[in-house]
Amino acid sequence: SEDMLAALTEAEEDDDVKVVIFKGAGRCFSTGYDLSRVYYVYGAGTGKEEDKTRRPSQRARLKYDLWRSGTLRRIYHCPKVTIAQIHSYCVGGGLYVALCCDLALAAEDAKISHMEQRLVFSGALYVLPIEIMHIGPKKSRELLLTGKTIDGNEAERIGLVNKAVPVDKLEEETKKLATTVTLLPRDGIAIGKAMAQLAYDSLGLNASFSQGYLGHTMATNVRFEPDEFNFLKTRRDLGLKDA
Repeated sequence: SEDMLAALTEAEEDDDVKVVIFKGAGRCFSTGYDLSRVYYVYGAGTGKEEDKTRRPSQRARLKYDLWRSGTLRRIYHCPKVTIAQIHSYCVGGGLYVALCCDLALAAEDAKISHMEQRLVFSGALYVLPIEIMHIGPKKSRELLLTGKTIDGNEAERIGLVNKAVPVDKLEEETKKLATTVTLLPRDGIAIGKAMAQLAYDSLGLNASFSQGYLGHTMATNVRFEPDEFNFLKTRRDLGLKDA
């Protein structure tokens, strides 16, 4: 996130840059957050049985989640036109990034999901209002509660992305879209972004970030009953791969 924010800051300060493209440098767009660090990022210790570290305070959780939410807020409020170029897996935090972009293109065989919600959250994601505005409340709840994976074509059909294309055409189509945008004047882009943000604010979408970090903090403090799957306990006992 820090490297991404540094690159975003550099692009924002460069007057010659009109479009910022978010894409995965490796085999996928993003598989989301590192599950080996879940909960430990709050300063909760190693998670091993002999580790007697107390559970992290609410203030520690809120501080970290506010920072994480701020990363998404930066993308959402970027004065440049932002485009998500999605190939292969786009899961969890990766999908949040795509939702915060102005435009999104996906490979037809992309694998897009809220798989992370099956761990515990059940809908407590950082950008819930933004997603609901994209695809509607019923479809959003379906994806969040089931964690089902959809491909690029389905993502286009429900309005999650602008267009799905064959994976071998994704780079070309994204550049074509970006080039079209760059033909607009700099002031026009800045004014258009500002007006779009004003419209989104009038719809309450900016509340996504305050609601999101509070919801995430609450969701990481869930009490599991004996008959419920506890990812943190299973990871501690069996390791990340088996969990």
